[in-house]
Amino acid sequence: MSLNIPGLVSLSVFFMLTLATGIWASWKSKKEQQNRNPTEVAIVGGRNINVFIGLFTATATWVGGAYINGTAEIVYLPSKGLLWVQAPVGFALSLVIGGFFFVNPMRSKNYMTVMDPLQETYGNVMGSLLFIPPLLGEVFWFAAILASLGATMRVILNIGGSLAIIISACTITFYTLLGGLYSVAYTDVIQLVFITLSLWICIPFALENSATASIYYTATHQSYQDPWIGKIEKQYLGRWLDDFLYLVFGSISWQTYFQRVLSIASPGQARLISYLSGLGCFSMAIPSVLIGAIAASTDWNQTSYGLPSPLERGESAMILPLVLHCLCPAYISIAGLGAIAAAAMSSADSALLSAGSMFAHNIYRKILRKKVFEVEVLWAMRTSMLVFGAGAASLAFYSSSIYDLWFLSGELVYALLFPQLCCALFAPSTNTYGSAAGFLVGLLLRLLAGEPALSIPPVICYPGCSLVNGTYTQLFPFKTFTVLLILGTIIAVSYLAVTLFQRNLLPRRWDI
Repeated sequence: MSLNIPGLVSLSVFFMLTLATGIWASWKSKKEQQNRNPTEVAIVGGRNINVFIGLFTATATWVGGAYINGTAEIVYLPSKGLLWVQAPVGFALSLVIGGFFFVNPMRSKNYMTVMDPLQETYGNVMGSLLFIPPLLGEVFWFAAILASLGATMRVILNIGGSLAIIISACTITFYTLLGGLYSVAYTDVIQLVFITLSLWICIPFALENSATASIYYTATHQSYQDPWIGKIEKQYLGRWLDDFLYLVFGSISWQTYFQRVLSIASPGQARLISYLSGLGCFSMAIPSVLIGAIAASTDWNQTSYGLPSPLERGESAMILPLVLHCLCPAYISIAGLGAIAAAAMSSADSALLSAGSMFAHNIYRKILRKKVFEVEVLWAMRTSMLVFGAGAASLAFYSSSIYDLWFLSGELVYALLFPQLCCALFAPSTNTYGSAAGFLVGLLLRLLAGEPALSIPPVICYPGCSLVNGTYTQLFPFKTFTVLLILGTIIAVSYLAVTLFQRNLLPRRWDI
């Protein structure tokens, strides 16, 4: 297959448009910095983002390349299907719960990052430990997004995935460095419009392709593979519930979420944005679900792809670009490529900004350099973004499964950060002793449970743990069990420490 020149030109135009918007937004950011705290402008937009921009950027943050590719992949997989597509509902509920319970406590004290209440309650040393899970989460997320974009460009444009990853990473890093949240928010508007229009333009052509059977029939009847509606076996109910709760509650404690609600002009508007973006996130999954259903209803032998099918070739992670490329006219598949590129950039810049913000504000300013000028904090933020962006791009070269990497990116945040954030906001009597004990218990339990995506076998086999095709699978909801155990540990150890010192059962000089 030769290089797709029209597609390459189209994608170049899109990249240039996004870059121009980011540069324009950086100019707007510099004007704001003349009248406000420059670090606050870079991290939370000077708390002056309007409702319209806030809604677009909050929705686009979650609707990334991993989101739309992963959703289509799960619908297509015969072993999964629609009933295993949990992210749209999970993210939507997460945004609603976050708006209802978490916006007011965070806004009332004018926090700038998700780490602020943790450092305020548990101190800077503990805060530096708690910084590790979200940092890893953001870097893994960025890597998953870049990997999905590289796979797409390889399918539609016939260019090397590594080249696509490098170009995308450089573009995203450049405009995010220039304008901070303003550049990220304003480019999100363009990117979300591209995602919506491009995918919906492609779907009618894919549905009408002669190689595609009726998706209504194949939803419940076997055609070229098992019905795409999927099913949840009784023994997998615990695993399904665990993954769902992880998406709902684990998504709340991301800096990318709080960066949006803390940047909106008022708490009331921040809550409204949180609710509406949940609806937007859910609706943006519909095109990907349809594309996954189309892929499951296609006789691939009648397409230019041929046999064996994507599933048999181990290319199910690329099913969305394959549908666009093989079932749509060339000029239409180019539009779909724009959607995937837009989705990738809309979330990647958010992840990069979040990681840089937490490092500059919570580590550099509060721990490494307590007496520092604002300009120095900004440069620390930009330097860290360069480092994190390079690291994520390097990881993207070795990503074998988009969905696994995407899921893995949030597990550490769910298990280690969410319980700490809940205690810091809603149980202020907890202390550093409880926080440290909870962190150690959570980290130990999560590592000992194993990780199939990284070929790490479990040391702790929970009830229902089974060996399938040489890989151990935990069917017990161990992630949620770990979270509940951490919550109990933080509260119990905090109370125990206070009791021991107040009653002089331990010398007060031992209280660190």
